[in-house]
Amino acid sequence: MKLTGRRESSNVEDRRGMSTAAKAGIGGIGGIIIIALMTFLSGGDLGDVVGNVMQSGALNQQTEQTQQREFTAEEQQLASDCKKILASTEDVWTEVFEQNGLGKYEPPTLVLFTDAVNSACGSATAQVGPFYCSGDQKLYIDLSFFTEMKKQLGVQGNTFAYAYVIAHEIGHHVENQLGILSQAHQQMARLDKKQANQVSVRLELLADYYAGVWAHYEDLKNHSLEYGDMEKGLELAKAIGDDWLQKKAQGYDNPESFTHGTSAQRKRWLKQGFETGDMSTSTFNIRDYSDL
Repeated sequence: MKLTGRRESSNVEDRRGMSTAAKAGIGGIGGIIIIALMTFLSGGDLGDVVGNVMQSGALNQQTEQTQQREFTAEEQQLASDCKKILASTEDVWTEVFEQNGLGKYEPPTLVLFTDAVNSACGSATAQVGPFYCSGDQKLYIDLSFFTEMKKQLGVQGNTFAYAYVIAHEIGHHVENQLGILSQAHQQMARLDKKQANQVSVRLELLADYYAGVWAHYEDLKNHSLEYGDMEKGLELAKAIGDDWLQKKAQGYDNPESFTHGTSAQRKRWLKQGFETGDMSTSTFNIRDYSDL
């Protein structure tokens, strides 16, 4: 993905070098497992359960203290790329909202942090992975995640893979602005665990779809995607499917516990968003869960 010469978003809080004494207590969120890189690679998205988190007080906010350190050239390049990708989402979604009569798009803020961070959803460590918090409408990323992603999934040098991560979280912000996120959380609170998981899957697949919609208009507008970019994005979507991750971790999968969708589902919805750019399509328009 070509980003040379692109503008950087100013909607950024750079908290790198600030240390948070976070206890990272995630207790009370039943069934959510946070395991280092796997958390985003199965979706992460702390903001998906922000309502439950804030009510239960499961995440304990702590104070942040500034620690001076120099950033590597790789870290600075990653930060710049993230700001450029964020700027692209701002431009694309502003136009998409206007063209589809969805009101005014209000861009979120990107928070870059190191090790741990405070948010309106509570405090979290880098092990949570990138997440969107609807409580403050901010996207949180520890750039070390991308370094680990390169090691684990071999996406070094492919900026679109990083863009997919960011665009997926922005997809949750789009859901939030459209009222989908709050409605889904209210629905989940009334359902049993299995049914609530199915709603969660719909949210995640819709965020994947919106990531594809962003890529559709980004490429249409700037011709920025290069040969193999979407294929790499689809490979990443496959690698973050619930079934793939569970089989890798424990040798088998448990469909009733899926919260983010299978590899096939995540690939399908990312690809469909990219190919159509159609905002009238939604995972919540499909009545039969098995058809996702």
